[in-house]
Amino acid sequence: MRRSKGEQFASFINYALLGALGLLALLPFVHVLAQSLSSHDAITTGRVTLLPVDFTLESYRRVLSEQAFLNAFQISVLRTVAGTLVNVALTCLLAYPLSKTYIKGRSTIMFLIVFTMMFGGGMIPTFLVVKATGLLNTFWAFIIPGAISAFNVIIMKNFFQSVPVELEESAKIDGGSNLGILFRIVIPLSMPAIATITLFHAVGHWNSFFDTVLYITDRKMYPLQVYLRELIMFNQSNIDNNSGYSANMDSALLALESIKAAALIASTVPILIVYPFLQKYFVKGIMLGSVKG
Repeated sequence: MRRSKGEQFASFINYALLGALGLLALLPFVHVLAQSLSSHDAITTGRVTLLPVDFTLESYRRVLSEQAFLNAFQISVLRTVAGTLVNVALTCLLAYPLSKTYIKGRSTIMFLIVFTMMFGGGMIPTFLVVKATGLLNTFWAFIIPGAISAFNVIIMKNFFQSVPVELEESAKIDGGSNLGILFRIVIPLSMPAIATITLFHAVGHWNSFFDTVLYITDRKMYPLQVYLRELIMFNQSNIDNNSGYSANMDSALLALESIKAAALIASTVPILIVYPFLQKYFVKGIMLGSVKG
């Protein structure tokens, strides 16, 4: 069907506007990338804009040789992997029984879950609970306080309700248990929604910052985002004097801005690599999970 001139013009405006917005979002990243690949003199003289000047990888060599950076990177990777696995597992285990209308008390439990989306416990009470349970300065402080997301539980519950009941009934006739049906039938059919919440949780864990400020005082437990904050907020003398930060970072050959840029790019690359593989499930998973059921 041939589109009218008005529709073609509207599509052109939409693409032009989205392209301009995408370019505006991309420019800061390109500038930081150019800084990370430029020399000390080029940065200090203000010659770096969107392309590297006096190309060099020295900033990356310096950053990747820092034990503090490597330790923070390891903490972030472990947190993202372990936290996402716990989040997805608990979300599925909670959402599956709530998707069954014959479960007694289902409405009450759903009300309590939705209630937490509107009224939180508050920062100080949450901190006191974490402290009372002995989670301060432990790896579990990254995972347990946010182990369940009410929003994602609702997405998975609605998606599970879209799975044909006949499949589960056939499996029960063949002797399948509830957990067997969940893991062998329901979850494989729900991969778009699971991929969606997996990406939500993974990005959230990777970029998380505030919970570390609240619960962690041991620098050895700092994830990458807090390391970057330390690198950006403190001047060169602060970094050299702080425990955990090597004096190797202080070099007459490199500008601190170049090191900051290299650290930012190095911390962004992992999530950029993973994102394209799961991005296609974002809209599909959310739409199916919210419309059906």
